[in-house]
Amino acid sequence: MIEIVKPALKYLASYKAALERGWSPDNVRLEEATREQLAAIEQDPAAFLADLDDPEGKGPSITLPDGRKVPRLPGFRRWIWDGEAAGSIGFRWQPGTAALPPHVLGHIGYAVVPWKRGRGYATEAVRLMLDEARAVGLPYVEITAKPHNPASHKVILTNGGKLVGRFFEDAAYGGAESLRFRIDL
Repeated sequence: MIEIVKPALKYLASYKAALERGWSPDNVRLEEATREQLAAIEQDPAAFLADLDDPEGKGPSITLPDGRKVPRLPGFRRWIWDGEAAGSIGFRWQPGTAALPPHVLGHIGYAVVPWKRGRGYATEAVRLMLDEARAVGLPYVEITAKPHNPASHKVILTNGGKLVGRFFEDAAYGGAESLRFRIDL
């Protein structure tokens, strides 16, 4: 029914249309991230696509919401696809360890377009992304979700996740309470 695809020019018009409908692939920066992506697509579509795939972590540093700059981790983004853009899922890691820096909320993050939520797309996308995590040799992945997001909890639990604790997010993300789940690979 759905697949996760490497972002490419042949999918870009549909992805851009989802952004133009008001969807954001970033559940922290929301509209700001949407505007930035639309501007990047307009300026240089090929560079925009290349920036979404950096498995060596060689790209420029990342600016956190609080303005701090941190090194980019290896990672990549895939688009959730059902014949058109249905969302986005990202995977990041640190070579040689399953640990993540405090400013990284989890190995996997995802967002489904509102008009396709509730259909199991996120559950399937996470399941497919777990194969990518296994391929880099991780023993587990961590995924975080807000306490008041039962839909995301269900996605994680259906994929074998176990709640491992509550924590307060890095101040860069507002310091809100969050839940940490672990999926053993």
